[in-house]
Amino acid sequence: MSKLKTLLASTAFTLVALSSAAQAETVKIGLVVKALGIGFFDAANKGAQEAAKELGDVEVIYTGPTKTTAEGQIEVIDALIAQKVNAIAVSANDKDALVPVLKKAQERGITVISWDSGVAPEGRAMHLNPSSNALIGNMCVKMAADNLPEGGEVAILSASATATNQNTWIEEMKKVLPNYKGITVVDTVYGDDLADKSYRETQGLIQKYPNLKAIIAPTSVGIVAAAQAVSDGGMTGKINVTGLGLPSEMAGHVKSGASKSFAIWNPIDLGYAATMIAYNLSTGKAKAEAGGEIPMGRMGAVKLDDNKEGAMADPFVYDATNVEEFAKIF
Repeated sequence: MSKLKTLLASTAFTLVALSSAAQAETVKIGLVVKALGIGFFDAANKGAQEAAKELGDVEVIYTGPTKTTAEGQIEVIDALIAQKVNAIAVSANDKDALVPVLKKAQERGITVISWDSGVAPEGRAMHLNPSSNALIGNMCVKMAADNLPEGGEVAILSASATATNQNTWIEEMKKVLPNYKGITVVDTVYGDDLADKSYRETQGLIQKYPNLKAIIAPTSVGIVAAAQAVSDGGMTGKINVTGLGLPSEMAGHVKSGASKSFAIWNPIDLGYAATMIAYNLSTGKAKAEAGGEIPMGRMGAVKLDDNKEGAMADPFVYDATNVEEFAKIF
């Protein structure tokens, strides 16, 4: 009987060990977004889940704060550290404020990357830009200028004043302004990626600048709010809203004429690529080295620059000729 008990105990221990090993094989990746409930990030999650299914041994934990604050993201990241995830892929609300908690994650052996909106280099292994910052900045100005052959006043409606990607793109916009005759940026305002605040900021711009010809909103929340404010204010045809947005959310505004065109990379591809990178780095299948490349599955490979940053793809322009088709996808 004693031998039987010993055998049963041994068998039970083996089963537990095997179960633990099986669980340990699952790579857990925390996909941290700026805030939950934003269409762009919901679409990115679809891509992340696609990558997880393709890889087979990955669990993606899609999470983020309810508001676009660094404090909210810090709480979320702390929770992921407690869950002992293998990797964290974050789109940052503040490039510097997240560094301490992300360094804490790295010290615990967690691979950290940023995507979409970056964190300072000491807080991550690498950063995945959706596209080239220079190309995005130029495209935003070009879309406004293409509909202003005589030039005119343009304003920028950004997300939060600390959003890394927004600020970088705005700097790139300013660099190319001399290339577009007569285009003048008269103001930059911030809607904090909140629809109601972005709407009010747009109303303020319309009232303050009677000769305003275009609003550039490099944010998927801001561009929709701005287009709605232009429509509601009876300014359709007088003020063109452009920037970065989702086809599903902008199709109606293109149809109404509030927006002539806008651009975006595919957020599904972005979530997919970020997950693939996080997986390959956390499992040791690739290294984040300046000048090196990291596989991104069907998206090819990203090449890192000296700051260990890389671009996924070029931005794509949507207008009346194609927006309805893409609106069915994301």
